[in-house]
Amino acid sequence: MDKHSANERIKVLGIDLGKNTFHLHGVGVHGKTVFRKTLTRKKLVEFMARLKPCLVGMEACGGSHHWARRFREFGHSVRLMAPQFVKPYVKSNKNDKVDAEAICEAVQRPSMRFVPLKGIAQQDLQSLHRVRSLAMAHRTAQINQIRGLLQEYGIVLPQGACHVRRLIPELLEDAENGLTFWMRELLSHLRDVLVLLDDRIAEYDASVKAISQEDEGCKLLMTIPGIGPLSATALLAAVGDVGVFKNGREMAAWLGLVPRQHSTGGKARLLGISKRGDAYLRTLLIHGARSTLRYAVGKNDRRSSWAVGLKNRRGQNIAAVALANKNVRTAWALLTRNENYRIEEAA
Repeated sequence: MDKHSANERIKVLGIDLGKNTFHLHGVGVHGKTVFRKTLTRKKLVEFMARLKPCLVGMEACGGSHHWARRFREFGHSVRLMAPQFVKPYVKSNKNDKVDAEAICEAVQRPSMRFVPLKGIAQQDLQSLHRVRSLAMAHRTAQINQIRGLLQEYGIVLPQGACHVRRLIPELLEDAENGLTFWMRELLSHLRDVLVLLDDRIAEYDASVKAISQEDEGCKLLMTIPGIGPLSATALLAAVGDVGVFKNGREMAAWLGLVPRQHSTGGKARLLGISKRGDAYLRTLLIHGARSTLRYAVGKNDRRSSWAVGLKNRRGQNIAAVALANKNVRTAWALLTRNENYRIEEAA
C-alpha cells in the first residue's frame, strides 16, 4: 500500500483467487492504486468483512461462485469475468500480483461481459450433471476396455453397450471359446463394474427427471420440441437468471451456437460456430435438435417446415445446429415471458 494513499478508501478491488493464498489489488476513487496485499484464506474472510462495500472483480474459476456469495453477504458488489477477457489487461510478464491488477482494471471496463453468479441450488444441479457425465464416460471406457481385451482372444463383440451386456454372460458360460480361468474371473469383475455404473447412471437420470417435474422453469422449457429433462435442467443450472441476457441471440452466442466471425475491410466472413461456453450443454441441445429433426418430416407446423427445408438445402448437421440455436432463443423468450411454447401451423 502506498504511504500517500494509505487512508484513501478502496473503490474497486481485484482478487486473484487461489487455493490457500489470494492476491489483492485495490484502487481508490481517483483511479490510483491504494492497496496491494497477499492474504491467506482465513485472513481474506476477515479482511473482506471489515472492508467498506466496494466493487469486487474476480475471474470465473474454481471456487469463484462461493467467494462471490460470501462477499455479497458483506455488502460488496461482486462481478465475475471469463479469464480470456481478463488476459488482455495483463501487463508484461505474468504473475499473481499482475493478474490481480489486471482483474481490477478489467472489471471497471464499461463493455466488459460478466459471468452470471450461481446460487447453491444451481450448483447442486450442475454437480449432478457433472457426476452423471463422468459416470457416462467411465461406462464408455469400461465397455471399450472389455471389447479390446476380448479381441486379443479372438472374440470381437459388436459395437454398442447393449451387445456387450447381452454377450458377456454367454461368453462366461461358453467353455469352448478359448478364455482361461483367470480371464473369465477378470471378465466377471469387469461386468460387475459395468452393472454398477449402469445402476448409478439410472439413479442420476431418475434424480434429473424428478427435479425437472418439480421446477416450473423446466416445465416451460420441456414444452419446446427437442428439450427434455436433461437439457432443461442443464440449461437452468448453467444460466439461472435469463435476465442477464438482452435477447435470445445473446444467450445463443454465450453457448457458442452462432457463427464465428473473422471480418475485415468491410467484408463479412462467417465461419463455423464459435463453440464458446458450456460444451456439455451445447452437445445436449444439438443432440435434442437432431432428434427433433429426424421426426420433423411430414409435420405441417412452421417450425418443422423450416427445419426440413434447411436440412434439404444445407445438410443435416447445419440444420441441427440451427435448430438448437432456435431452441435457445425460444427458451429465453419462454422464461422471460413465463409462458408455454405454442406450435404455429404453416401458412
